[in-house]
Amino acid sequence: MALLALMAAPASALDAVTLQLKHHHQFQFAGYYAALEQGYYREAGLDVRILEGSDSNDPERAVLGGQANYGVGGSSLLLARLAGKPVVVLGVVFQHSPYALAIRQSGSEPDLRRIIGKRAMIGSLTDEMSNADELLAYLKQEGIPASSFQRVEHSFNPDDLVAGKVDAMSIYTTNEPDIFDRLGFPYDVYTPRTAGIDFYGDNLFTSEAELAAHPQRVKAFRAASMRGWQYAMSHQEEIADLILNKYSRRNDRQHLLYEARQMVPLVQPVLVEIGYMNPERWRHIADVYAGLGMLPAHASFDGFMYDPGNGRTPLRWLYRVLGAAALLLVLGLAVHFSLLARERQRAEETIRKGELRFRTMFERAPMGIALIDSLTGRFSDINPRYLEIAGRTQQEMVASRWFDISHPDDVVPEQLQMEQLNAGRIAGYKLSKRLLRPDGTVVWVDASIVAVDTADRGHPHHLCMIEDVTDKKETEALVWQQANFDPLTQLPNRRMFHDRLAHAILKCQRDGGRIAVLFIDLDHFKEVNDTLGHHQGDVLLVEAAQRIGACVRKSDTVARLGGDEFTVILSGVDEGGRVDSIAQHVLDSLRAPFALGEEQAFVSASIGITLYPDDARDIDNLLKHADQAMYAAKGGGRNRFSYFTPTLQVAALNRMRLTNDLRGALKGGQLALYFQPIVHLRTGRIHKAEALIRWTHPQRGMVSPLEFIPLAESSGLIMEIGSWVLRESVQWVRRWRREHHPEFQVSVNQSPLEFQRDDGSYQAWLGELQALDLPGQSVVVEITEGLLLDANSAVSNKLLQLRDAGIQVALDDFGTGYSSLSYLKKFDIDYLKIDRSFTRNLAPDSSDMALSDAIIVMAHKLGLRVIAEGVETAEQRDLLAAAGCDYGQGYLFARPMPAEQFDALLKAQAAQAAQAAQAVQAAPTAPAPTT
Repeated sequence: MALLALMAAPASALDAVTLQLKHHHQFQFAGYYAALEQGYYREAGLDVRILEGSDSNDPERAVLGGQANYGVGGSSLLLARLAGKPVVVLGVVFQHSPYALAIRQSGSEPDLRRIIGKRAMIGSLTDEMSNADELLAYLKQEGIPASSFQRVEHSFNPDDLVAGKVDAMSIYTTNEPDIFDRLGFPYDVYTPRTAGIDFYGDNLFTSEAELAAHPQRVKAFRAASMRGWQYAMSHQEEIADLILNKYSRRNDRQHLLYEARQMVPLVQPVLVEIGYMNPERWRHIADVYAGLGMLPAHASFDGFMYDPGNGRTPLRWLYRVLGAAALLLVLGLAVHFSLLARERQRAEETIRKGELRFRTMFERAPMGIALIDSLTGRFSDINPRYLEIAGRTQQEMVASRWFDISHPDDVVPEQLQMEQLNAGRIAGYKLSKRLLRPDGTVVWVDASIVAVDTADRGHPHHLCMIEDVTDKKETEALVWQQANFDPLTQLPNRRMFHDRLAHAILKCQRDGGRIAVLFIDLDHFKEVNDTLGHHQGDVLLVEAAQRIGACVRKSDTVARLGGDEFTVILSGVDEGGRVDSIAQHVLDSLRAPFALGEEQAFVSASIGITLYPDDARDIDNLLKHADQAMYAAKGGGRNRFSYFTPTLQVAALNRMRLTNDLRGALKGGQLALYFQPIVHLRTGRIHKAEALIRWTHPQRGMVSPLEFIPLAESSGLIMEIGSWVLRESVQWVRRWRREHHPEFQVSVNQSPLEFQRDDGSYQAWLGELQALDLPGQSVVVEITEGLLLDANSAVSNKLLQLRDAGIQVALDDFGTGYSSLSYLKKFDIDYLKIDRSFTRNLAPDSSDMALSDAIIVMAHKLGLRVIAEGVETAEQRDLLAAAGCDYGQGYLFARPMPAEQFDALLKAQAAQAAQAAQAVQAAPTAPAPTT
């Protein structure tokens, strides 16, 4: 058992240490997360706990108070050291500080002096470890002392600058700019580096107590942390996901990757070993503090910088060695030269390994990186990923300049930014641009450019880092195209039309002038769809769009709102004659035949016109008025244009009010059912009737069905009204079948909207008939030809459903349709109703008589019976009867009448028939003939 316990125990216990961060979890501390996740700390024998910070004083308090072994601090650690606090910097992570000043952008050129007299948040007023000193030194050097503006406590909330609570705010260039860009907030950024004030950013530090007690642990922790930073900077997306999964979701993935990209020029992982620090840079920082009166001039900071070679502070050790060498000159010189040789060898080996390591990172970096001569534009060094994105070889790139491979439209804007970079006015910039590959293809890249220190090269250089975002740009372009343009005609859609009309209105408000809006609706387009199919209908719409576009200027806008509705924006309209001319041109263009495969189609257009600012001053009313004018053009006979007038508005208002009144008409008992007899022409008997709805309005009196039925259809009330008509009709037909004729039928008109609905309404109808013990043959459903022309499965299924229930079907207004008669043999039709337009002009040997004869003969050949509508004279009745027409309907027989009156008519007919029968019976019988 003891042996098993020994085997289960770890080989060696890990040292538990704590790292205190200065802020909440974000990519700013990515290297430490990477070291923990990749096991670098565990390999170094360390069990590391990482604590999130609430303010930048947390690391100093925790490390010096013993709550943490290590911390992350800024350059103000130097102030703490010289104030007597035993802090030791182990390594520099950010070679350049991300601290900068953001000022709300104005219409003028960027000018730092705009902060004078304004409210500004620059660091914490109470936090000793803030970076405020860096910006205050920058402002002082630019001639802007702290007394010249009002400094307020920092909220660290970017919304305060966006909302205008302050005019300037200290920011991290790795953080707030992304927030401002997402909000669309215009701002200018000013960095102390433009004035030569170059502080270190984040630094890893510890205490003298930790260094003295655990020198090997310090060395191991530092080495593992720097390994973690090397990994994090080469695996940005992986670490961003790690932060989201294990540390914080305060920021989204896009922001974390923005941080990562912005940190590259600050950390400079390719050019500088992470952790490296230069004593001269710390001396520069000390001199800046001295200039602010925060440190004495030439202050000594011995022991502040950690020596990774042996874990001790190097200068103190070196002075002791040199002191001993001074006592023993000869021996000391020998030892001294020996140490120098060994140090040089060690330094050369370190440099060689560092160069190899960073060259490897440079070569394997997931983003394109190039070092470019800022004056000549020549490429000095390029990694493989940059070559891959640019689509060129190393030799081709070396022979090129950056503007040779850039899209011509992107060169001038970037040259302006390069001029500012070379003049030292900015430290870097970022942009999206296009690269041209040798094969002519275009690659979109997000580029970050930052100036680098290359004094030994003679010319200033800059580092260019690029990411291929072509797929993203193409997706954005596709989404934008789909959101703003009609996929069929490629015209602007409703959304883009509204946007362009809004811009045109703003221009008119600024410059004066007028706008004409044309609302175009194609006449008879539905018949093309119904007869030739939707594919040919689409072909017609595409050609119609092209014809309309050819009638206007390129500066005008033609849009498709949907279906067969188009709109045109005519800008700069000074007189109505030009609008008339364009509208007539559109009408003439659309009236020409459309070639659709082997067929030809003819359509016309109805155009409504409204003017800005004459008729309306906003988009909704302009469109509403144009729509009203278009309906006026349709009502005037189609193939014409009509201008909006206030009268149309009144008519539209009346339609709206009438529709509202219609909603309460059924419940209010305002609707009534009228019946018109259908007479058997051979016998003169009434065995059928057509049910017709009438509306008696409380104020308007009798409202014509031609007026309220279209309103019922457009509002959806036709469904409820149709059901009511059926219920009332079957009650009367039951009575009349019982009292007058056992095969009496009532015809019920059905709107196409009713017929095409898919709500199981016919099941309810059959339920009504069954409840009254009525057969299906007691009802005839009247439909129009248009329904049969759109011979889809829903229509076919409805007809089959009617046939199975025994309900008969009559085809109303026959002879006025658009298409062939092939549907007559395809569907089960029982009756054809000859339209009154044929009956009205019936005369012997007339063309209408010939057509009526043909319809009757054809119907009988197909087993159909014929009803003639609009019979008003005895001559018409006799001609139809002679031609073999089965039934007649019209004012000759009776006008539509209330149900009670129709019931009285049937009773009178029955009485007359009885009297005639009695007269026949009472007549004397003729004597038989004699032989």
